Amino acid sequence: MRTISVVPSNITPAFNDPSIEVLIDRFALDQDVVESSRELYVRTLRLFMNWLGEKGYALSQVDRSVIIQYKEDGLAKGLSGLTVGSYLTTVRKFYEWAEANKLYPNVARGVKSPRRKRQFRRQPLTAQQGKDLLTNTAPTVESTEQYTVADQEHLLTLRDHAIANLLLRTGLRTIELIRADVGDIAMKAGKRILKIQGKGRDEKDNFVILTDKAYSPIATYLKQRAAATSRKPRQRPSVARPDPQEPLFVSHSNNNRGGRLTTRTIRQVAKEQLREIGIDSPEYTAHSFRHSTAVNILLNGGTIEEAQGVLRHASPATTQIYTHTVEEQMRLLRASEERLDDVF
Repeated sequence: MRTISVVPSNITPAFNDPSIEVLIDRFALDQDVVESSRELYVRTLRLFMNWLGEKGYALSQVDRSVIIQYKEDGLAKGLSGLTVGSYLTTVRKFYEWAEANKLYPNVARGVKSPRRKRQFRRQPLTAQQGKDLLTNTAPTVESTEQYTVADQEHLLTLRDHAIANLLLRTGLRTIELIRADVGDIAMKAGKRILKIQGKGRDEKDNFVILTDKAYSPIATYLKQRAAATSRKPRQRPSVARPDPQEPLFVSHSNNNRGGRLTTRTIRQVAKEQLREIGIDSPEYTAHSFRHSTAVNILLNGGTIEEAQGVLRHASPATTQIYTHTVEEQMRLLRASEERLDDVF
């Protein structure tokens, strides 16, 4: 670990200032977070330091008003409240750390993130849209019967259908999906589960339940995949066995065959599946599948607590944002105004 001997108090921050880079590195290394979060802290703190340099501030000159100015400047540039809020989270963490290490006072204490509307930004699929998507992505009986181990297109069809089906039925995040391994499928109290490593977690300490409908496409995909990669090309898929340490879903492209998928790939797959059923809007993404899980649980008699458990929200207040959509959909279904057509 690099150390810093002199606090850069009178140097205008810039990316080419080694002392600032060391300070950023030291802060990041001290954070007890997963590597992806640490990298995010580094990127967003560099943005803040660069902004200070552009405005002519040295670190020793930063006070609460400068932090507020940083927030307002981000909003004025058209950044969303969510983005500005995430930048401020890093700045607040940095000054908490700096004060604890007796480097700078915590001038960011109490500076609030921009107020956000309590709603989700992505739209959920209706039950019918979910059915249409799964029907459209499902492999045909003919293609399954005609399958050969060299048929990569068929493997992609099986994989992408299994992914969409799993996302809709369990509410997994894309990051949770790509972290899953074959060996994470297990039995618990008579239920088949998938162990998951949640957002910001180091361990696979949570799970979702795999119903028969959630598991069946996965099992089909894994058998066909194992047969395709077997050293015995004529081995039937029904007797092939996947390696438990392999990713649950893998790439079948030539440049990354067998490698773990990326969240970008999942997003691209989801967008293409949505387009194929006539949905092509920025409001519908892979994350819409997660929203669909929550909304359809609530629409079909589930409680907030049940939806919270499936989505693994820490607080029911987070799950509460879905109730507005549920109320709106119920309002449309009831269409009470139509009662008046029988009156007048």
